[in-house]
Amino acid sequence: MSTLLVLGSKPDPALPSRSAYDDLACANASGRSAHEHGLPTPAYTVMSSILTSERQAANTLALKALTGLRTETLYLYPRPPYRGNPLKKAWHDLKFVKTKPFYFKRKLKSLKYEFDNFVAEPLQFYIDRVKALCDYDVDLMDLVKRKLPSTGMIAIALGVGERGYERVIVSGFSFEITHAYAANPLIEKRGTTGSKHADTDVAFLHYLSDKYRNIYTTETVVSERCGIPLLAG
Repeated sequence: MSTLLVLGSKPDPALPSRSAYDDLACANASGRSAHEHGLPTPAYTVMSSILTSERQAANTLALKALTGLRTETLYLYPRPPYRGNPLKKAWHDLKFVKTKPFYFKRKLKSLKYEFDNFVAEPLQFYIDRVKALCDYDVDLMDLVKRKLPSTGMIAIALGVGERGYERVIVSGFSFEITHAYAANPLIEKRGTTGSKHADTDVAFLHYLSDKYRNIYTTETVVSERCGIPLLAG
């Protein structure tokens, strides 16, 4: 049975034994946590294009954490497009030119972050896969419309759907914006550790778990909030 471990960047992740999974997938800078714990090179990593925007200190810290790491395949998860009049959209696109694939690749290479394959699909590619996996459930689609799934959820969606793993283990997730590699300055700014993606992410994982019965977690908080079985042993 092919098993994928999807690792988030939660501090002190509860990790399964190495024999429990075949491949590793990471989200954003969780590759640093994987490296520190001696895990294998990720088969793939999903990164939000906002990491290279240089608009938040949290993104700069994530990039620093990625320095010198590698993944086999890198999926770029685009930020939502601006929906407004054409003039404002043009200005918005100019402001966020540093989130475009060409800049993203160049920035990572300057950090000596290595990848064998670079996948830069449009945002709708990922959203369509999330919707299909969830059978276009009305309540879930409403949540997705309000707030897109986090990068970690896209990593899980690719493992279940595109890559066809028979079992997925979810570790290092807490539905908070805490990170193993650095203190997140957004916590002080927002006055909370809660993730804005939490409602969508919890509903998505709960639906996948009910549907496929092949998703497990090593994190108690994920099990309690999503109804996902804790990995035995």
